[in-house]
Amino acid sequence: MIAPALIPRRPGDRIKTDRRDAGQLAILYRAGALTPIHIPTEQEEAARDLLRCREDIRADLLRARHRLSKFLLRHGRRFTGTKKAWSQRHTVWLRSQTWPLPALEQTHAAYLRTVDEALARLAAVEQDLRSLLDLEPLRPRVARLRCFRGINDLTALTIAAELGDPRRFLTAPRTMAYVGLVPSEHSSGGQRARGAITKTGNAHLRRVLVEAAWHYRHRPFVSATLRRRQHGAPPSAIAQAWAAQQRLHRRYHRFAARGKPSQHIITAVARELTGFVWATLTQ
Repeated sequence: MIAPALIPRRPGDRIKTDRRDAGQLAILYRAGALTPIHIPTEQEEAARDLLRCREDIRADLLRARHRLSKFLLRHGRRFTGTKKAWSQRHTVWLRSQTWPLPALEQTHAAYLRTVDEALARLAAVEQDLRSLLDLEPLRPRVARLRCFRGINDLTALTIAAELGDPRRFLTAPRTMAYVGLVPSEHSSGGQRARGAITKTGNAHLRRVLVEAAWHYRHRPFVSATLRRRQHGAPPSAIAQAWAAQQRLHRRYHRFAARGKPSQHIITAVARELTGFVWATLTQ
């Protein structure tokens, strides 16, 4: 299968017929100028839809919580029990609020009910997602990805479903370019100019890799939770995960010592983490 948007076209060619298109495609195919694309299986496509549904529900939950918190702030209601909101104590405080007018009571109940409904939808979808961890061909990929620090079950499932077959990428830099974590460049002659990352490709995959990269600012360590995730995994995947911890931790602190912004450092760490993920999945 060839990507239609990436087929080379001559600007001055204004005649289009099926016969001319077929001949042009044959010439480009012989020259190796056509870009093939990956067609996901039905299971991979279904997993993607459910994962993206979870992201939508999380966005709805965030908006519902913001509406409730801003309603409380407009009326001077502030939670000071703990530094962290939306904890168990915060939920008890929310449900204990009383109002002098029936309209305010109904507004508070409606906002609180919206948050509860979003939480219930999120829990149901996450339970369905965990049932996909044992499906082929996602199961072997998820088992390898869970060996990495910062990649739990749902993150590993997201990477496995969104990336597809990693063997279609010949090298790790091509995988990094597909995710959109490589810097853009506009160079000409002796002048070389690089800019921000391209942000092309799969945005869902890029987001979870950047979130996982934040864990590598801490010193290399195998916690009890990570050791449970690595149980039964191939030794090569465990070795790759440990090598990633050591290299990416050094890289983070090397950039931090040079005064680089943390967001830029994490982007560079996520780019190298993509290379480790590709190497693990293609072994």
